[in-house]
Amino acid sequence: MEKIVRQSMLYDFYGELLNEHQKSVYEDVVNNDLSYSEIAKINNISRQGVYDIIKRCDKILEEYEDKLHLVEKFSVASARLTEVMACIDELKEMNTDERLDSKIEEIVKLSGSIIDEF
Repeated sequence: MEKIVRQSMLYDFYGELLNEHQKSVYEDVVNNDLSYSEIAKINNISRQGVYDIIKRCDKILEEYEDKLHLVEKFSVASARLTEVMACIDELKEMNTDERLDSKIEEIVKLSGSIIDEF
């Protein structure tokens, strides 16, 4: 399962850099959960051909990640945002000042927008 999650994240960040045929086959494996046999039949290629395309795409996407580290940066930012949200929850529980409520909500909105920008 962890491999599929990684493949999906790599595809989300770098998938547009694959050619159309590669994208189609890779999406069918990673996003649509089709078997190699099903994809081979749809694309009129062999199962081995599907396997080769997936391996090639995995290599290409991993090479982009090795150079750009976007998935890694996203994961770190996401983890830090989770920590920020935990701190905000603690502040909400301790807060007795209504003026602070609006600032807390503003921080929540800004924190959410950080991840949305990725």
